[in-house]
Amino acid sequence: MKATSVCKMRPINWLGTLLRSPRSSGRYVGSRTTTTAATGVQRTPPPPPKASTKMRGWQLHCYGDIDELQLSEKLRMPQIRSSNDCLVRVRTTTINPIDLAMLRGYGATVLNTIRCQPGEGIEFPLTLGREFCGELVQKGMGVNSEKLALGQRVWGVVPLQISGSHADYVVVPSYCLAPAPTELDDSEAASVLYAGLTAWSGLYITGRLGGLCGATTSSGGGANKRVLVFGGSGGVGTLAIQMLKSQGVQVLATCSENAVEMVRCLGADHVVDYNNPADMDTLCNYAPYDIVLDCAGQGSQQAAQLKFDFRQYITFSSPLLANIDKQGLGLGLLKNVADLLESNAKAITQRGGLVKWGFFAPASHGIEFLQSLVQHKKLIPLIDSSFEFAELPKAFERLKCGHLRGKVVVKL
Repeated sequence: MKATSVCKMRPINWLGTLLRSPRSSGRYVGSRTTTTAATGVQRTPPPPPKASTKMRGWQLHCYGDIDELQLSEKLRMPQIRSSNDCLVRVRTTTINPIDLAMLRGYGATVLNTIRCQPGEGIEFPLTLGREFCGELVQKGMGVNSEKLALGQRVWGVVPLQISGSHADYVVVPSYCLAPAPTELDDSEAASVLYAGLTAWSGLYITGRLGGLCGATTSSGGGANKRVLVFGGSGGVGTLAIQMLKSQGVQVLATCSENAVEMVRCLGADHVVDYNNPADMDTLCNYAPYDIVLDCAGQGSQQAAQLKFDFRQYITFSSPLLANIDKQGLGLGLLKNVADLLESNAKAITQRGGLVKWGFFAPASHGIEFLQSLVQHKKLIPLIDSSFEFAELPKAFERLKCGHLRGKVVVKL
């Protein structure tokens, strides 16, 4: 991609994305399947020229800024270590805010504690990337062949403690993987699951919008509830709005002035410019809210400062990992408890509602829920911009600039 300024780059037309017709591609063809008895791994030999055991990948050797990213073309391919693991050749991946945060060391204390368990590897070099679309080329014997076939086009997510998808190949547990919807092309399919599962877990696991059934199955729910989405034009916000509308929820949203029309097109019932105080005051007319979903980084302390009542305020900008990074595991956990208690004491007293922290959850029934919405044309991802693999640092720069209108995609 050629551009004189990454921040001034013209975004991909979101309206064209909304109106795009379904794709017909559902499987990569021409692959052969073999089983290695000694290892219990099923594999499909990658077609040339990718038959080498080496691959490309962007890595970090220390935390810092975007210039710390290094491209290597002779990395060793990741290996399947569990009967439920899957090796995927990545076709398309994305850049998420969590990638930029991890680049700077966010969550290192907790994630390294998990990552450095036996068999999980070491801290560096670190490969980022949390979601992808690609081709299943190997799988353990414990993976259900009826659900995941070798050579199949798949979409998936990468748990935070696992080496990521900014590489030619990635290994993930089978519960993080599913057949990619034929309704989406590779770029669109790579743009759904991380943000979608974040929104889904915040609403249905943390917020219990659909009750116990909505939290433990792919049934969704929440008809006739009222939800306010802060940050309706970002990656999580755009998917949350579509998700909620598909379930019969009344949705209000905030965004910048130049994104208001786009957010309305997603189905939001009432959209306001967060920079306009008079517009923001109109949100009081719809209170109380069953859920206020913070996709804009407002944080826990903002809840008590709102001018209207709510039952739950759920933010994805919790201080949980940052507190542990700063103060260590023990003191960090105590600080988290104190922060959450303080936020709730203020919110309950002033607004009658609870403050909760929402997190990404790589759940198979969450993927099934999102897959169903896509298949019924209830959810379409928006793409802000697209980059080639060699331009991945530019993709990070685009994310860093902010004011996205959807996801930043990287094609391999």
